[in-house]
Amino acid sequence: MTNALDTTEDGRYRVRLVHDDHAPNPRHDRDTQVHVITIDTHLGQYIPVDRDGGPLAEAWHRLCWNRWKGVEIFTRYVSIFHGGIVLESAPDKGARSLWYMTEEEMIALDAGLLSEGYIEAEMEEYEAWAEGDTWAWVIEERVGWTRDSDPDESMDTWETVDSCSGYYGAPYARAEARAALSHFVSSKSKENQPS
Repeated sequence: MTNALDTTEDGRYRVRLVHDDHAPNPRHDRDTQVHVITIDTHLGQYIPVDRDGGPLAEAWHRLCWNRWKGVEIFTRYVSIFHGGIVLESAPDKGARSLWYMTEEEMIALDAGLLSEGYIEAEMEEYEAWAEGDTWAWVIEERVGWTRDSDPDESMDTWETVDSCSGYYGAPYARAEARAALSHFVSSKSKENQPS
């Protein structure tokens, strides 16, 4: 694949995105703060988001019998009795789930200032992984070649000089790839400056 995402003005370096087929499930990261209750796997078509629904999973199991109002009742329960936030995820292709944090956990995380955004970010990261929207960027340098037997015959190839994987979501991956290229070129120009 030769479609570059961005190329430097001099044409010497470029960055491109490649699909990351081996990105780990972000729910297996020890740093996850949000609890997830899987409420529908579409008759087992999808894997549950988490095995353990967190500290309020038992409350969900007491309320889930009411399939029309269960999510609403659980959301109110978490808000009233635990000061928490619940967000529902219902992707077209994937398990339906409830993502939540209690007030105590939100205060410990960020004093409760951006907790809903944090929950949403973890949810979007997982959804990107589940949909295969996982990426790596590759920075390449253009290298010119000539034949020893015929110095007039030459060609250019692109050689990998840096790469990084583990990006969830194409918009985020594109932004990070462009920033990486800019940082790489900036550090190269500093290396080439005389002391």
